[in-house]
Amino acid sequence: MVRQRSLEPMAMYMRDISRYELLTPEEEVELSKRITAGDEDARHYMIKANLRLVVKISRRYMHRGLALADLIEEGNLGLMRAVEKFDPAYGCRFSTYATWWIRQSVERAIMNQSRLIRLPVHVAKEYNQVLASTNRLRADLGREPTESEVAEELQVPLEKVQALLRSSLTTESADEVRHEDGDFTIFDITADEDAPAPSQNMEESRRDEMLAVWLQQLTAKEREVVRLRYGLGIEDDAWTLEAIGEHMGVTRERIRQIQVAALQKLRRMVDSDHVNFEEII
Repeated sequence: MVRQRSLEPMAMYMRDISRYELLTPEEEVELSKRITAGDEDARHYMIKANLRLVVKISRRYMHRGLALADLIEEGNLGLMRAVEKFDPAYGCRFSTYATWWIRQSVERAIMNQSRLIRLPVHVAKEYNQVLASTNRLRADLGREPTESEVAEELQVPLEKVQALLRSSLTTESADEVRHEDGDFTIFDITADEDAPAPSQNMEESRRDEMLAVWLQQLTAKEREVVRLRYGLGIEDDAWTLEAIGEHMGVTRERIRQIQVAALQKLRRMVDSDHVNFEEII
């Protein structure tokens, strides 16, 4: 009986949100225009019509440390953010656009619960960017890149790269603490081995959804350079600057200049949407 009662609120919630019909593309456009004009009724209607989408997405993240009700609550926050930011000019259905925001909100909540000892979420993502940049530069230069070179490629201050590298050492030290009965770390004890890493899910799920919106605002050359340089939508590994230059018939330095310009544009676009640039590229 206790278990049955605990499910009643969720059953009631599902019954309530099932009353709202899905929107047609035309209705999405009309509601979006009204929302932009400040119509609160339109905003509430758009949210209610997409609550089932949040539940559908949230169910995929069950058994990863948060109850379904908590996942839905976090997903609803992402949905509300999507309603505020959506523009039909993006050329996609609202559900496609909102899915990215819902996943971002849910996955961030999971990451905040996923490890007993960890770097803060935003620091971990930025540190991963430093590692990715280091690998790219190592392939290009044929040697270990300097911290200054990494900072230049990422378009961030040198001090930030140095701080990220220092912060990672603290976490690595904690990871090296061994249990007295075996050869495993404290992370092995606290991590859920059956659950895919949330950071991997985020990386894979977002590229084909939100990044496409921003890439369309770059020039054709910039899109191609970013696509090849970061391995977006291609089966091969990310290309080196030299390989892209040969492919496009220009010098390695010219490709580097195009990449820098494209990343600066993307950073401005992403920042205007209040998203961490490091989550996207």
